[in-house]
Amino acid sequence: MSMPSRRLLNLAGFLACAGMMGFALYAQYVLLLDPCPLCVFQRFATILLGIVFLAAALHDPQAVGARVYGALAGLVAACGVAIAGWHVYLQNLPSDEVPSCGPGFEYIMSNFALFDALGMIFQGSGECAEVLWRLFGLSMPTWVAIGLGGLGIAGVWNGFRRS
Repeated sequence: MSMPSRRLLNLAGFLACAGMMGFALYAQYVLLLDPCPLCVFQRFATILLGIVFLAAALHDPQAVGARVYGALAGLVAACGVAIAGWHVYLQNLPSDEVPSCGPGFEYIMSNFALFDALGMIFQGSGECAEVLWRLFGLSMPTWVAIGLGGLGIAGVWNGFRRS
């Protein structure tokens, strides 16, 4: 049995990222779960990973090019997993250690310098520590970490495998 082509697997990775974003938008607009600042960065990572997969599918490189896309997929996914992991950490803090609520993402980004804004966002806030949705006992950032981690591993494997 032969393996599917790199192009097909990259397209599948793109579709998985699109599905993750589709659910994020469903959760926001149908379930009325507004994303916190860390959720927004997880969305950026998911979108960027989807773009890497789509570019790899359209370009369909061989050898070195495939490895470059595989490395990019791994790097982007690792960043997304790190953000989601920090979010999960904040959600599991004891209630007396949860940071106080701060301003929203849009306010922070429009009123502070980039590095100050990023520092405030990654410090976390009370809204980032609140768990509003679970599936099988796992919060949404946990599922994002699982999804991006799996897609990152698949992207690296696909980029570095023998054709």
